[in-house]
Amino acid sequence: MFQQPPPLSLYIHIPWCLKKCPYCDFNSYVRMADSRLESAYQQALLADLVQELPHIQNRPIETVFIGGGTPSLFSSHCLGTLLEKLYIILTIPAGAEITLEANPETLNRQRLREFLDLGINRLSLGIQSFDESSLKKLGRIHSRDTALTMAQTALATGFTHVNLDLMFGLPDQTVSMALQDLAIAVALHPQHLSWYQLTLEPQTVFGKHPPTLPDEETLWTLQTEGQAYLASQGYEHYEISAYAQPQAHCRHNLNYWQFGDYLGIGAGAHGKLTQPTHSQITRSYKQSHPERYLHTAHSADVKITEPPLSESQIILEFMINALRLTQGFYRSQFEQRTGIDLNQLTLPLTQAIAHNWLIKDHDHIYPTPLGLRYLNNLLELFV
Repeated sequence: MFQQPPPLSLYIHIPWCLKKCPYCDFNSYVRMADSRLESAYQQALLADLVQELPHIQNRPIETVFIGGGTPSLFSSHCLGTLLEKLYIILTIPAGAEITLEANPETLNRQRLREFLDLGINRLSLGIQSFDESSLKKLGRIHSRDTALTMAQTALATGFTHVNLDLMFGLPDQTVSMALQDLAIAVALHPQHLSWYQLTLEPQTVFGKHPPTLPDEETLWTLQTEGQAYLASQGYEHYEISAYAQPQAHCRHNLNYWQFGDYLGIGAGAHGKLTQPTHSQITRSYKQSHPERYLHTAHSADVKITEPPLSESQIILEFMINALRLTQGFYRSQFEQRTGIDLNQLTLPLTQAIAHNWLIKDHDHIYPTPLGLRYLNNLLELFV
């Protein structure tokens, strides 16, 4: 039984980009933003949100994340109006983390200052690489110099936290190239780094026409040396692909990984809500194509709600998220977030500990470095 719901976050999806990258499988579409489209989509987002209000019963929103797509394509006026309405409609405590994803080619000093003045206190910059040849192979439309300039400007502008988004395992990338990307990023002193491996998703251009990627041995060397370097520079490795300076963890993403609740508004946005009175957890998602979303946002047809999660689904989804964290989870957290007694998992936990994939220190359970490396194998124990 659930005693109370977990923390609640809000995700806002803006689905348009200037160009679709060949590795990207996000719900994104190529289109230039214009004032009429911005206005219509902003109104759709608010109509979508209003329909969610009865399900959250004035629960406070701990974090807001505006993602995409390329949200920084939208004007500061549009984003400002949206945020202003959010503060009227929702309970958003002072000090809430408000994140905007942005790509370097859509920014300049003035726009960064405008975003900051709107109350956006965390900026996540999609850099991917500082190497010109890698950027071209990834289909990115910004240059190395633009990435550097916008990162430096963002950090000087006054955002509380700046995240730089980088990938490794890029086409024809060597260990030295990957470590050079990290060195350039660290020299900028961002509060947070997302550093993750490029994967080939089936429905992408790269999935259908795979480029030449580093072999497994190179990837492992690259990853271990990169992690050691980031640790030496004061970045805590707190999640599989997330590294932060002290007190700079991404609170929004932590809420996902700790099996918190979230509302999702916008084309294709997903949500998860715990309902203690009904002792159930439900997931939902919104119409994915922007035209369909705009057409249905003012009606109940915008949302598709899945059947409540079964006990086995809840257990697996909790583990999929919590075991990405190097700190793992505590017994009380598992039982509060799932409504399930941890004693039901004695067998898989014992097996994972025997494999040296997990450590159980009293009521604290966390993955070993080996467990993080073989996370898929570890999760299979909970299926």
